[in-house]
Amino acid sequence: MKKIFYLLGVILIFSQCSNNFLDTEPLTMKVNTSFYKTPDDVQEALYGIYSLMNPGTNLFKHSFFVSELMSDDRFGGGGTVDPELQAIADFKNYSYDMYLFPWQQDYKGVYRSNMLLESISQVADWDSETQQARLEGEALFMRAFFYFDLARMFGTVPLVLKTEPENLPKAVPEELYAQIALDLKQAIEKLPDTPYSVDDIGRATKWAAEGYMARVFLFYTGVYGKTELPLPEGGKVTKAEVIGYIDDCVANSGRKLTSDFRNQWPYAYAGDVYPYAKDNDLSWVGEEGGNTEAMFSIRFSIQSATCNRFNLFFGLRMQNTYPFGYGWGCGPVNPQLWDSWSDDDVRKIGSICNVNDENIGYVSSPDQVEETFLWQKKYMPVNIEVDGASKSMFTQIYAPDQKQDNMTCNTQEVVLLRLADVMLMGAEVGSTKAQEYLDDVRDRVHLPSVPVTLDNIKMERRHELAFEGVRYYDLLRWHDAEKAFSAVSNIPVITGGKQTTYSVAFNPETKGFLPIPESQILLSEGVLEQNPGW
Repeated sequence: MKKIFYLLGVILIFSQCSNNFLDTEPLTMKVNTSFYKTPDDVQEALYGIYSLMNPGTNLFKHSFFVSELMSDDRFGGGGTVDPELQAIADFKNYSYDMYLFPWQQDYKGVYRSNMLLESISQVADWDSETQQARLEGEALFMRAFFYFDLARMFGTVPLVLKTEPENLPKAVPEELYAQIALDLKQAIEKLPDTPYSVDDIGRATKWAAEGYMARVFLFYTGVYGKTELPLPEGGKVTKAEVIGYIDDCVANSGRKLTSDFRNQWPYAYAGDVYPYAKDNDLSWVGEEGGNTEAMFSIRFSIQSATCNRFNLFFGLRMQNTYPFGYGWGCGPVNPQLWDSWSDDDVRKIGSICNVNDENIGYVSSPDQVEETFLWQKKYMPVNIEVDGASKSMFTQIYAPDQKQDNMTCNTQEVVLLRLADVMLMGAEVGSTKAQEYLDDVRDRVHLPSVPVTLDNIKMERRHELAFEGVRYYDLLRWHDAEKAFSAVSNIPVITGGKQTTYSVAFNPETKGFLPIPESQILLSEGVLEQNPGW
């Protein structure tokens, strides 16, 4: 059975929140400092922290989903009754508190992490110092994770490092990123340096912390024009140190590139009904340790509260074809990406389904918005044939006796960091192994070596990591967003069955950051200020 890091009782314990600024949680709950007495209590608290990575029914405000719709690789899509989804892709503030959910969710994660870090010293009966260090390291990683999520979405945000409620203004970037870097640095030092194992699935590891340090370094130095990542009290993380982290991660994590790029995605499982998978002898790596390059993921189960709804929203609108299943039709692929992508790169058809070329029985939904007949394949419901009928592959694998439910049947993990990304960051930041890293990523898909230049790395990242929540943030840190979105103009699409065109109006004044929820500004009594351009 799929290993899931969710304890429903713990999730319920952590589910409440107050009306205090930043929606911090009351100390009168069970999860105050008196809760932490044993190592098992700390582990349960960590489950509660990890659980916040799953957005539940609010996934269309999750940073992964939002960044996909805002990238130049995809449009908003959905149906004619989904204007808020289209507003995400169009950089419009559709409602008063449009992005309240990710703000609240990330600050809940910060609060829970702060609570654990404040309380862990009172816990006794540790099996070893290593056990204590690991759990503390995981909490530090997760606090950095939630703050980096906030920083990429909103720019600068209040930096809260204790559970006592405070009414704080936005931190300056140097202060915010110094704390993120410190948390990651300490996590790297505390987490075990043993190779990645099945027991690590869904958990923070030293290797994930090293990869995220590289990601944070590149984003901060790119967006803010710096050469180093600050640490509190005048310290710094240098480029040389980041290169060391990357090289260590690649060499010692135990991770390696999967032999076939396409086997990372569930459609590779559907060879019986999908000629592309059968003809290319594809075999899905699964989610129990077979994906040798996944480094940090959001895990799901086949339950309503913990299923993967990303796939539902990205699925083909109102379709139940083979192999791609029922969904809401969000994020149709920009034809410019398809047209500019070389046919010699197996990742093109390995990542995008052109329904005009593939015989999958697709019929466009009459209320589909921004139809391009191009759909990403990586995070998509997958059907197989069971007893002559269509059935979700995940239902068949994990709950074969359970009745099919298109709303909750997807459990595919969302991989937030994988080895290929780390290797490409190593090439970009200037490792002595830069050429080797770039060559390895390209060699897997049978492409020749190209020189390590920024332009080549940009193209490689776009193709290797397409539809994985990376592209939009890459555009921001490279300062390429305005140019990229100016090219998304008068693209032919079909909306509600009628031919029209699609264009994006990106406001450079926002620098790509989202509006802070107005309710939080009001709660702060003006201490918190709205982001420019909103």
